[in-house]
Amino acid sequence: MQGRPVDAYPALAPEAERGSVRRVTVVGEEILSRPCAEAVEFGTPELSALIDDMFLTMHVAEGAGLAANQVGVDLRLFVYDCPDDDGVRHVGHLLNPVLDPVDPASRRLVEDAEGCLSVPGAVMRVPRPDRVVARGFDKDGQPLVIEGTGYFARCLQHEADHLDGHTYLDRLSRRDRKDAVRQMADRREDVFARRAARTADLDR
Repeated sequence: MQGRPVDAYPALAPEAERGSVRRVTVVGEEILSRPCAEAVEFGTPELSALIDDMFLTMHVAEGAGLAANQVGVDLRLFVYDCPDDDGVRHVGHLLNPVLDPVDPASRRLVEDAEGCLSVPGAVMRVPRPDRVVARGFDKDGQPLVIEGTGYFARCLQHEADHLDGHTYLDRLSRRDRKDAVRQMADRREDVFARRAARTADLDR
């Protein structure tokens, strides 16, 4: 499993301290609706810089996770800074993630509120398994296995969906999807304004 518990961790992840803010793509843009390309190069300065930028962009947008195609990059990569249901904070990144199959006989589906930085302003209830195991690699090509429960499991599944070309809207009924689109139309400008203000605060 990835990582070890620590006694303290900075509010702003070290990666974010090094990063630059990138534009977040919005549902309807083509890059969000197709599977992302596998990572084949590891340990490069460009990959490290992308991860740093994604962490800061996620922080500014007040997200718990962010996939590379959400910043316009066609790569199977996501980052996360997300609590589980016990309040334990999980911070990291994963390249070329694959989720272990969930046994239908033993899985527990939980329906809970879910939003998306690429569907700004909309929040809908989405059923997902409450436990997941994700396998992939870190930026240096070292194998990783991440187990998530509760809200963190939801985050891992949400970001993996992005890399397959899906948003949570694809999991909704037609009626609920229309509701989410209405919410986005009503609230997106407020969301964009808040992100712009948080970005401006970084320079102060």
